[in-house]
Amino acid sequence: MNIDLLLLVGSVLLFASLRAVKASFKFGIPTLLLFLIVGMLAGSEGAGVKFDDPLAAQVIGTIALNIILFSGGMDTKYEEIKPIMFQGIILSTVGVLLTAFFTGLFIYFLTSSLAFSMGFSILEAMLLASVMSSTDSASVFNILRSKNMSLKENLKPMLEFESGSNDPMAYMLTIALMAILQNPHESVWSMVGMFFMQLFIGAAAGFLLGKLFIMVINKINLENDSLYSVLLLACMFFIFSLTNTIKGNGYLAVYIGGLVIGNHKFIHRRSITKFFDGLTWLFQIVIFLILGLLVNPSELLPVAGIGLLVGVFMILIGRPLAVYLTLLPFRKMSKKAKTYISWVGLRGAVPIIFATYPWVAEIPQAKTIFNIVFFVTIVSLLVQGTTVSVMAKWLGLSRIRHKAKRLKEFDIEFSEDMKSATSEITLTEESFIHGHRIMDISLPDKTLVVMVKRDGHYFIPKGNTELKIGDILLLISDNEQALQETYKQLNHNK
Repeated sequence: MNIDLLLLVGSVLLFASLRAVKASFKFGIPTLLLFLIVGMLAGSEGAGVKFDDPLAAQVIGTIALNIILFSGGMDTKYEEIKPIMFQGIILSTVGVLLTAFFTGLFIYFLTSSLAFSMGFSILEAMLLASVMSSTDSASVFNILRSKNMSLKENLKPMLEFESGSNDPMAYMLTIALMAILQNPHESVWSMVGMFFMQLFIGAAAGFLLGKLFIMVINKINLENDSLYSVLLLACMFFIFSLTNTIKGNGYLAVYIGGLVIGNHKFIHRRSITKFFDGLTWLFQIVIFLILGLLVNPSELLPVAGIGLLVGVFMILIGRPLAVYLTLLPFRKMSKKAKTYISWVGLRGAVPIIFATYPWVAEIPQAKTIFNIVFFVTIVSLLVQGTTVSVMAKWLGLSRIRHKAKRLKEFDIEFSEDMKSATSEITLTEESFIHGHRIMDISLPDKTLVVMVKRDGHYFIPKGNTELKIGDILLLISDNEQALQETYKQLNHNK
């Protein structure tokens, strides 16, 4: 495929994926599932785009996972996760370990039965389970936000924190089991020692480098403001690569580094955050498309039986058992909350990326492991991903969150340090009960009209400015409550 055709196919796939994002928000379907389907339809057994390089997928997946984890860390607020940090850490470590252990035992006994001829050894079964042991948060919260929901009992920050921090645990389990399979004489205790060493070095490196790069970003003087986003991207890759070089866990370091940086003030924060939001979406789409291209639908049929059984076991037994045992000491947490945490154990892109590691290393039955992981991911997204909001409502853990309207007519950004609320309204006949001037309009004391758009032109109004029907006002209020009062007095509804 020449470069022109490659770019043409790539752009068409991106267009299709962006359309899938819109459908996802409208119908509550996980975006990951739609991206995978687009990739599979475009693959060698669909439109004919051939891609069968697991190493390339692994490299792109590593870059994508760095960006997703770093961006997720930057978006996580200390004050939100502080009340549930200990529970989240236990879930992302012990919970992942227990999920892998229970699922691995099930896979071993299942494949050893007469019904299946695969015959996974106990180590191969544990490897397969470890690859699938981490959860995915992106699809879950895309659905929740599309439904304009929030969760009680601090469940949203807990699920985000767990999902953002449990990938390193699954990665280390996968690498450790691969090492034992490749070298059966490898000492288990050396693996345990390496495991804890990677955790410690990864956490320390992420924290220290995050602190260092905050100082670098704030003190360096770059000529072009856009270069600050590039600088932070370089910092992110430096954290990952240096941590891996000194035998730490790079994924954990990247997440903690993002957490540290995101919770400090730094120059051009808003533009940098938007840059990483866009980059995260781009790499989510790219990696999901590539993973969809990598699988052949015909190869999923032979593993459909075992994939379905393993998927159902993880949803109904493996994940719930691990969650309940892990959260047993936290008696203040309700059973409904624990049940919901168990249900929101979605498999996502990360397990599929991790499944390429045994394939590249030529571990026995690696391609079978990859296909099973892919099938289980589809089962998880179909069953759990489409019922995330329904389950929250059924358990009585959801509540409607009234979001402020986004600014559409005014491309203006305010500093996050300003606690003011901004919105825009279009004036109707009901707005002019007391007159047509700014001073005649009924506005609360804490609300100002800072700009008006009329017939495509913008101007700053004065108290005696005459307003017309159809004028769009940019409002700024002290807080959300004052903004709500403004809407009420102007007879507008959100």
